[in-house]
Amino acid sequence: MQRQGPLTGLRVIELASIGPGPMCCMLLADLGADVIRVDRLEPSGLGIAMDKRFEVSGRGRRSVAIDTRRPEGREAVLKLVVGADVLIEGFRPGVAEKLGLGPADCEARNPRLVYGRMTGFGQSGPLAQAAGHDLNYVALTGALAAIGPGGPGSKPVPPLNLVGDYGGGALYLAFGVMAALFERQRSGRGQVVDAAMVDGAASLAGIFYGLVAAGTWDASARGANLLDGGAPFYDCYETADRRFVSLAPLEPKFFAALVAAIGLDERFVKRQYDRKLWPEMREAIAARMRAKTRDEWCALLEGTDACFAPVLAFDEAPAHRHAQERRGFVEVDGVVQPAPAPRFDRTPAGMPRAAVAAGAQTDDVLAEAGYDAAAIAALRAQGVVK
Repeated sequence: MQRQGPLTGLRVIELASIGPGPMCCMLLADLGADVIRVDRLEPSGLGIAMDKRFEVSGRGRRSVAIDTRRPEGREAVLKLVVGADVLIEGFRPGVAEKLGLGPADCEARNPRLVYGRMTGFGQSGPLAQAAGHDLNYVALTGALAAIGPGGPGSKPVPPLNLVGDYGGGALYLAFGVMAALFERQRSGRGQVVDAAMVDGAASLAGIFYGLVAAGTWDASARGANLLDGGAPFYDCYETADRRFVSLAPLEPKFFAALVAAIGLDERFVKRQYDRKLWPEMREAIAARMRAKTRDEWCALLEGTDACFAPVLAFDEAPAHRHAQERRGFVEVDGVVQPAPAPRFDRTPAGMPRAAVAAGAQTDDVLAEAGYDAAAIAALRAQGVVK
């Protein structure tokens, strides 16, 4: 597989997992890294069986299928480690060590290896060994309590798994790996990157901790603050065709542009931040938005300083004219999906390749690690690889 992008030449070993680990490795593969996923001999995960083409976060890899519980399988992975720059694992704390693939085991073979660890609660602490998922990790950070409608009987709303798994997990792990690789240029040594979703999600919410401390954010009232839907000029509204649009003119000059464009009373501009007026302002905006269809509002407001965008579904977003112009989505093996991001002017990323079946490149990868054909055949006969 020909690599293209700023990370061309970087080799990553991914011990197969679910959620943020694969997403992190997708980001690295998208930008040119040679990611080798070590799959289990038997499939695992959420129990959702689907064509590999639809596994977007698994794109861009080569795959070897190895039984890491067997001594011969462990040795095969350690031989892969010798020629790698990065290893990514997403097991519970201590599992990699039990397999003989922990940081110390890998450092003994490759002192320059950056060892990335992805967990929910971290490698230490009273919850380190507890099972959990994105929703649980985000709940501990304060962020979940702030997401969702306000009012009596309301409850927090799961923000998909974007905040914990992907924002607080995959992105922070990728950032940590890049930081460790940068430091390695000075020291010549790798190190362990402990990326916990509770840490990353809390870090993402840093601005809100500042607002709470300043007394400008009410942490006890969901849907009552500037950025959580409490402000009528930062919210979503239903249109005449029962679709939705988003309005976000936080600054007075942008709010003035919206008021003028949709024909609101100008007194709202002078009292934009007067919370006593917010209920009346919300009703006025909602009435205006219900007067036209979503597409009619797009024709009037898109591209203006009103801070407007239609609320698009996943099956609509790729067809939007902005995404089309920027080529924000690509089609890989018949599946439309987001293009690699971010973008680079000298070393652009290439077209992603669809995810492959477990073990699709076992022979090739093991040969690169120094195994000859007879040794690979013996491992296969023993049930160590497939």
